[in-house]
Amino acid sequence: MNMQMIIKINYEWGYAMSKEVVSYMLSGMDNMKSLQVQLILQCAPFLKGIKVSCILNISKENEEELLEVLKGTGIRFKVLTRNQEKSLVFLYRRKSFSEYLKRADVYEFLNAYGYESSEPEAMLEHLSERVCQYSDGKICFPHEIGAFLDYPIDDVKCFIEKDGKDSLFSGYWKVYNNPGRAKMIFWAYDKAKTSAVNEYLIGKNIRDIAYVAAC
Repeated sequence: MNMQMIIKINYEWGYAMSKEVVSYMLSGMDNMKSLQVQLILQCAPFLKGIKVSCILNISKENEEELLEVLKGTGIRFKVLTRNQEKSLVFLYRRKSFSEYLKRADVYEFLNAYGYESSEPEAMLEHLSERVCQYSDGKICFPHEIGAFLDYPIDDVKCFIEKDGKDSLFSGYWKVYNNPGRAKMIFWAYDKAKTSAVNEYLIGKNIRDIAYVAAC
């Protein structure tokens, strides 16, 4: 996995947290705590249940620790690709993600890219294949991943059609349509991140912070 790939798919850094807070949270941490902080900083809207999925780039050795951190939350993850050092993981809650994939606009859009099933495991396996093919230089980057990440389908379509250019503005994704809706979602994501950080700083762990739902 090269740096270009990490930059392309790491959509979750839409909120600028102060360097002091980040430095404090990361100081003197073991791998388990560092992984929890990474989850909070990159996946807070998902942890809080206002987003159906997220992606995370972790050390390959941390996959087992991620299982431990997520225990009791109902959150699953799929490794999309690995290299010698890093693993790109996709996190989701099966029930809500399955319902999202069956939404007519989402299914129709992804079906056009060869995703024939609406079952999460099959869809993620095909996404993994395409991400790995990109990593190997065989195909262009699979920008349909934006649909998997719960971005508005009309914005994902425009991003692909316009090659990422001419957006109205950008934050957690590049916005082409309905800027008012996007600003409200960005605000909600920022609030989720602030809430998750504050909860962590008073001693809560991921199981305490994450919204737990039937999966």
